Amino acid sequence: MLSRPQPGESEVDLLRFQSQFLAAGAAPAVQLVKKGSRRSGDANLDRPPQQDHRDVVMLDNFPDLPPALVPAPQKRARPSPGCLLPQHEDPEERLNRHDQHITAVLTKIIERDTGSVSVNLPVPSGVAFPPVFHRSRERQGNTATSDKRSIFAQEIAASRLCEARVPPLREVVSALDPPEGAVTREALVPKEQGSQLPQSSHSFQGPHLVTGKGLRGQEAEQEAQTIHEENIARLQALAPEDILQEQQRLLAQLDPSLVAFLRSSNRMHKQAGEKAVEEQWPQEPSVKVTGKEPIVPTSPSEPRQEGELEPGAPAVVLPVTPNREWLHMDTVELEKLHWTQDLPPLRQQQTQERMQARFSLQGELLDPDVDLPTHLGLHHHGEEAERAGYSLQELFHLTRSQVSQQRVLALHVLAQVVGRAQAGEFGDRLAGSVLRLLLDAGFLFLLRFSLDDKVNGVIAAAIQALRSLLVAPRDEEVLDSTFSWYCGALVYPLMPSQEDREDEDEESPGEKAKRKSSEEGDQPPSDLARHDVIKGLLATNLLPRLRYVLEVTCPGPSVVLDILAVLVRVARHSLESATRVLECPRLIDTVVREFLPTSWSPMGVEPTHSLHKVPCATAMKLLRVLASAGRNIAARLLSSFDLGSRLCRFIAEAPQELALPPEEAETLSTEALRLWVVAASYGQGGDLYRELYPVLMRALQAVPRELSTHPPQTLAVQRIASLLTLLTHLTLAAGSTTPEPGSDSAEASLSATPPLITWTQVSGLQPLVEPCLRQTLKSLPRPETWNALGPVPTACLLFLDAYYQAWSQQPSSCPGDWLQDIERLSEDLLLPLLGQPTLGSLWDSLGRCSLLCNPESCAPVPEAVPSLVSLGCTGGHHPFSLAGSASPFPFLTALLSLFNTLAQIHKGLCDQLAVILAAPGLQNYFLQCVAPVATPQLTPFSAWALRHEYHLQYLALTLAQRAATFQPVPATRAALHHGMALALLSRLLPGSDHLAHELLRSCIFRLEFLPEGASGGPEAADFSDRLSLGSGRDLGYGRGALLAQACQDLPSIRGCYLTHCSLNRASLLASQALPRGQLQRVPALLLPVPKEPLLPTDWPFLPLVHLYHQASDTPSGLPPADAVGTAMRALQWVLLLESWRPQALWAVPPAARLAWLMCVFLVDGELFRETPIQHLVAALLARLCQPEVLPNLNLDCPLPGLTSFPDLYANFLEHFEAVSFGDHLFGALVLLPLQRRFSVTLRLALFGEHVGALRALGLPLPQLPVSLECYTGPPEDNLALLQLYFRALVTGTLRLHWCPVLYAVAVAHVNSFIFSQDPKSSDEVKAAGRSMLQKTWLLADEGLRQHLLHYKLPNSALPEGFELYPQLPPLRQQFLQRLTSGMIQKGVSET
Repeated sequence: MLSRPQPGESEVDLLRFQSQFLAAGAAPAVQLVKKGSRRSGDANLDRPPQQDHRDVVMLDNFPDLPPALVPAPQKRARPSPGCLLPQHEDPEERLNRHDQHITAVLTKIIERDTGSVSVNLPVPSGVAFPPVFHRSRERQGNTATSDKRSIFAQEIAASRLCEARVPPLREVVSALDPPEGAVTREALVPKEQGSQLPQSSHSFQGPHLVTGKGLRGQEAEQEAQTIHEENIARLQALAPEDILQEQQRLLAQLDPSLVAFLRSSNRMHKQAGEKAVEEQWPQEPSVKVTGKEPIVPTSPSEPRQEGELEPGAPAVVLPVTPNREWLHMDTVELEKLHWTQDLPPLRQQQTQERMQARFSLQGELLDPDVDLPTHLGLHHHGEEAERAGYSLQELFHLTRSQVSQQRVLALHVLAQVVGRAQAGEFGDRLAGSVLRLLLDAGFLFLLRFSLDDKVNGVIAAAIQALRSLLVAPRDEEVLDSTFSWYCGALVYPLMPSQEDREDEDEESPGEKAKRKSSEEGDQPPSDLARHDVIKGLLATNLLPRLRYVLEVTCPGPSVVLDILAVLVRVARHSLESATRVLECPRLIDTVVREFLPTSWSPMGVEPTHSLHKVPCATAMKLLRVLASAGRNIAARLLSSFDLGSRLCRFIAEAPQELALPPEEAETLSTEALRLWVVAASYGQGGDLYRELYPVLMRALQAVPRELSTHPPQTLAVQRIASLLTLLTHLTLAAGSTTPEPGSDSAEASLSATPPLITWTQVSGLQPLVEPCLRQTLKSLPRPETWNALGPVPTACLLFLDAYYQAWSQQPSSCPGDWLQDIERLSEDLLLPLLGQPTLGSLWDSLGRCSLLCNPESCAPVPEAVPSLVSLGCTGGHHPFSLAGSASPFPFLTALLSLFNTLAQIHKGLCDQLAVILAAPGLQNYFLQCVAPVATPQLTPFSAWALRHEYHLQYLALTLAQRAATFQPVPATRAALHHGMALALLSRLLPGSDHLAHELLRSCIFRLEFLPEGASGGPEAADFSDRLSLGSGRDLGYGRGALLAQACQDLPSIRGCYLTHCSLNRASLLASQALPRGQLQRVPALLLPVPKEPLLPTDWPFLPLVHLYHQASDTPSGLPPADAVGTAMRALQWVLLLESWRPQALWAVPPAARLAWLMCVFLVDGELFRETPIQHLVAALLARLCQPEVLPNLNLDCPLPGLTSFPDLYANFLEHFEAVSFGDHLFGALVLLPLQRRFSVTLRLALFGEHVGALRALGLPLPQLPVSLECYTGPPEDNLALLQLYFRALVTGTLRLHWCPVLYAVAVAHVNSFIFSQDPKSSDEVKAAGRSMLQKTWLLADEGLRQHLLHYKLPNSALPEGFELYPQLPPLRQQFLQRLTSGMIQKGVSET
């Protein structure tokens, strides 16, 4: 006998029961009988029941998503046949199951006696049936009230009123009712209850709690009356105080909730009694809802009910007029009948007020004034019923519906909205970001909860929405199309760049990883998702759930593709996420087993119903992205999942021979080749080359034929480029050398087994690839065909680059062979290519496609969310952009890479190959990159695109540096190349460490790139200083001699900066491994997160910064080793940049330059006394005080590496006071920040806390680097500083021969203050000015008194620094006389 389904069993169990029942062949318990229709009468009643038409559930053909809604007319409903209730269930058993704890409530059960219950027989009538009860008869004559109680509640209330008309029992027990006319209250506090006593016994009129119901006959009434009399007698025997005490005791023993319930019941009884009294009065006529304006009688004191109309307001027009005789329609509830009306007319927006965004079922943003028909299903919402579409809030509400179809629909619409938002369709039509709003509302966890649903349709819709949220399809297309570019397989992780804490720099990488993992483990998923969506999802066990959906539920093709796309996005997040995908139990095993089988049934072009046991290109892409995250992951994939046999299976056959749809076959073959490329980048998968060598040769020979088709197929072009990229990496693997075992522990850990490919196995590839390059170059004059070829020419050039690089490193080969072959290639192919005019057009288009020249093109997209990183390739790219189809960057970068390799191997070809650098388009591009333009904002897309742009710049500069070794370079071009190298060095991002290192070693400090040193640059600098400053104000040694000495010391300067700008060694080795062909050192194809450039913008000052920090961290106070040499080299380089490459320091604010110059004096008490240091600092200070630079000096802006400038200045003053001994250069640096336009905090620090330093500030006025007017104007308005000025002058702390500059400054500000008569000044300021003037008039020092009273104008040519009035002006004289006369009169009165 088959068992019935039990609660908790899943759909899989139900399907198993169904299969067992069908296999048993038993007769069903219920037979389906088709009744006859009304039209045909009972003609079909005699037919036997139909057999063998069982309702069998099959889930294979069920769609994963609901069908699209299309406009359709409304259908008329048909009456469905009734469904008989099951009769086999025992009612007593059902009652016991639902009421199992009744024995805990009643301890003694007495059966009710119904013998005395009266039986009411129906009233006899003259008709066959008794009259039918009608509600209208019973309610005739009664007023329609607004009571909204049910019929049952109204019947109970009426029966209670029809019983004995006696006061309720609450008057008997508590007697708390106030006298007539008093104000009643619903509840009393204990203090009020204690103040009220029970009334006399006449209020007890009968028993109400004990009625005797259930006893036999007259015994019930007698027993109840006896109990009632005993209760009355007991109450009358007690005193009022005892009654109140007993009442308090009972209240204390009872549950407070029970007491509250009894009191609320008391109030309900009271309200029912009052209502019964009101019902005895005559009723008013009921109000009918008509189309006219009704007059509703109301009183001002009565509150209007919720559904009642306002007085004088027009009545609501309903489709059907309600009738009082209808059930439940005696009281019309208008608010519940609004849905029966027609939609209100669509309101036209007259103002610019924002309205709620509404979307169609396809996710389209609907205009506020769009008028759509109602049968489209866009008006089923309450708010703004006249507007079509649904808001995000309404869609969120619909996702919580109990109907699965509604949940599916809501998730489907949200997926469409997110997808369109990711594509940038909404643009600026919405205020704010849709994605940010959805994530803040919990959309991420709504999708995660929906994945746990039991309905497959809901799961499919949730996965579709998750893919729309996480995956940007255009991003994947861009990354796939640029895979064959120069270092195109290296990509940045798509994870947020969270700022590290300040103390992380002191921690080792292992400690950082442990601390981060512990912190993330303690955080809930919601907090993680707020900063990183992928981490938040992984914390919710997303991967095991996706594995369950793939392995157990066996979803349809669309769901499988969505899951694989989500896994690809998770793998691109970081190495940690890729590792979690790999280590998820049975996830990768399921993907490989189900979607990468080695044998499958042939498939046609028509769509399939299932992707299980069918090869899927997205599954192969998932493995490729996982392998890109690290060499260990790639090795585990190859060894644990037998990917070698699967690669052989999908590469051995041509795409057209695979039993798959054509597009899927091409994509699968391409992804298989790319996975092999990734493995070959680590030096792995070399054994497959021997097995597939004939296949690769056959495919390579067929390339020219495939490229000859017009136009070339896009998928075929990508497959050919992947094939050439694979041969490039295999060639590098054959030419790479294994690192020495004992060289370095880091290198030893990265090294693997020696490559399994030898040079002889790849030496024959070049004759097959070169014809492909020749054929593609023929299409260069035809832009359409050239753009259609895509990365194929780039891949051919990169292969030749790797081929000659590996050939030259073979110890067994003859150098003459490769030199002759290089000459042949140059004469036959490369040099003629340089003369083609179409190549010049490619150089000319660099500026149009450059991100540096067009920084606005990489602005963040409107829907960019910091916690969900994407490249932002939403609406595609213009053909003339870096990632566009007509971009010249990939081909020109590969061409420059090949030229560099050939020039390095064959030195005699440098001058011929360097002709490419003279292209006008390249020169114009360099000029635009060096110009002071806004730096592009660092976004994920800009970081990815700028990295490819920096590759072209670096390769061009490297070729220029090689050519400069053999032939002189024009001065203009050399200066441009040097400026380009300086700009590139400050822009390089993480992952390009080897580029920064090579620039520091070669281009930056190369004398050939500084033509000014040999063409009169030092002499021109001296002449410029004499013209601008004059010989009397020149503080130090001639700048020309300093520059000439710096040019001679360039090798030492380079060594200094290589030491202090050194990068992380592990990062440096990892970044240079792949370009150099050292595949055994490649740790991963995933670059570090690009948080900021590798070097700071003020990198020329790094040696000075390091000296300052070393001196601050040394407790003994000893100077750092070789401090003089380091400081001198850094100051020489900074002076050289300030003089000849000022654009290299445009990004460094003048305040930062001043701060680093001050740090030279803080390193040691003797360093600033060295003569070279004095001359260099004086020259740099003079450059900083130039009229065109000085206005940009802002000491209030935040400075990199400093907490605040006032703190640094306070430390500087303390050091000056201790070790300066009146040094004039030191004093000039102290005086420069004291200008009037800077913060008063700096001046207060000197005159308040370090007033003793005034004695050592003996800098003469002619040597002041800036004008004296910068200190004296405008007049000082800080009262505290003015008082300090006056006190320093009066006490003799500030004297003319000690500190002439500040003496003139203090005299000027005090004079302006004491004679100030500004009516807007406060009383305190006026009183302070009068007091100061009085004290000045009474000074005993005649010289100081004369200076303070007769000061006129600043004049640095005079010994005092200012001019004096011969006698006071009349206004000042009168003001002084009034003040002094008042003092004399006051003194006479006191005597």
